[in-house]
Amino acid sequence: MTEKQKALVSIIMPMYNSEAFIKDAIKSVIAQTYKNWELLVVDDGSTDNSRAIVEKFMAWDSRIHLLQNPCPIGMPSEPRNYGIQAAHGHFIAFLDSDDMWLPSKLAQQLPMFQDNRTAVVYSNYEKIDEKGKRSARIVIAPPQVDYNKMLYSNYIGNLTGIFDVRKVGKNYFRQIRHEDYAFWLSVLKSGYIARSTQTITALYRVRSSSLSANKLRLLSWQWNILRNVEHISFFRAIGFYITYAYNAFFKNMI
Repeated sequence: MTEKQKALVSIIMPMYNSEAFIKDAIKSVIAQTYKNWELLVVDDGSTDNSRAIVEKFMAWDSRIHLLQNPCPIGMPSEPRNYGIQAAHGHFIAFLDSDDMWLPSKLAQQLPMFQDNRTAVVYSNYEKIDEKGKRSARIVIAPPQVDYNKMLYSNYIGNLTGIFDVRKVGKNYFRQIRHEDYAFWLSVLKSGYIARSTQTITALYRVRSSSLSANKLRLLSWQWNILRNVEHISFFRAIGFYITYAYNAFFKNMI
């Protein structure tokens, strides 16, 4: 099978004042062994040198595109949605501008969609520090999840997740906190399953300014999703919430 016959993967990368990390993120996409992709970098109103860096990459790789989010709101949900609207791919994947993929990420994940029940593929990922240092801090995801299992925890690291548009359509992010978790719930709610490669395919940069660094706020966002987005009954939501808090605590210890 030639490269042109392979399915196109659209990679959505929101960007806001990311000049310190955007080069590494884009280079990790270019290094993919699977070559049929488009990278949609969606600027959310950057005031630093981020756009100029992306434009240099665009000059020598036509697969890279720079979009401008017309309504910056300071949350990644809107630029991701703008990228999803513009995407042409059979598959859509996400990579934030401060994270990185390992070279075989897409090549490992795409064959797993041959199963008609599988709409999402995800992987394990490794935490790195702000300077990019690796120290074997690996977050291991379960081999398979469905909607009901996802209610207990956010098992899909957003930087590893990829979904099949032809199976579930173009899903979009809600304008809420913990929007990535709500997104994967919405994709799986149609009855499909998500499967893991059970390998490490991505590097997640832990930053002091990261929204997810505040775990107490994260737990309040989780409760909101269970009760007000998924409309889980109060007593069922308590059970899911306790399990989520337990899993989140140990994930944070990694």
